[in-house]
Amino acid sequence: MQEIFTHEKTVQRVLPNGQLSFYRNFLTKEKADFYYEKIYQETPWKEDKITVFGKTYDQPRLTSLHALHSKPYKYSNLTLYPNPMTTELATLLENIHAINPQDFNAVLLNLYRNGKDSNGWHADNEPELGKNPVIASISLGEERYFHLKHRQHKEQRFKIKLTHGSLLVMEGEMQHYWLHQIPKTAKKIEERINLTFRKIH
Repeated sequence: MQEIFTHEKTVQRVLPNGQLSFYRNFLTKEKADFYYEKIYQETPWKEDKITVFGKTYDQPRLTSLHALHSKPYKYSNLTLYPNPMTTELATLLENIHAINPQDFNAVLLNLYRNGKDSNGWHADNEPELGKNPVIASISLGEERYFHLKHRQHKEQRFKIKLTHGSLLVMEGEMQHYWLHQIPKTAKKIEERINLTFRKIH
């Protein structure tokens, strides 16, 4: 699996059926540290149950949905009802708008507590997100690899090291033609927070 965006500060890459933009230094270390601590301490984290092939498990990460509205969001047979958008999340949203003026109105927060916490292969293609949704993902805390693979062209597989304070934006037809995941790792690692901004219709 080829690693991309290894050294560059800000890069755009056009892939078959989609586009990625990676801003390694979206937040300074000082700001990333501040947001990590604030969000970690003040978020109402939940561990939901998920059902896979008839068996129910604890979701392998903690989550919290926040939005500028009260519309629910459904994925993996879960229905999430949003909490209000906090001052910190609204400020981060404004910072994203400064470089990519999308009309995001919600953010899904994920807390990965250790290397066992993960997110399996999936696409953010729920009906509530509309056609060709744009997803903007901020990473805080421990570095984790983000894997991508094309649904049809099996040789198209990539990974990106998501660093503390970075921003990854997925655009175009990415959610229709590509799957992504945060895989488990046997390494002893610290906690990571991921914020994925999106528009819920």
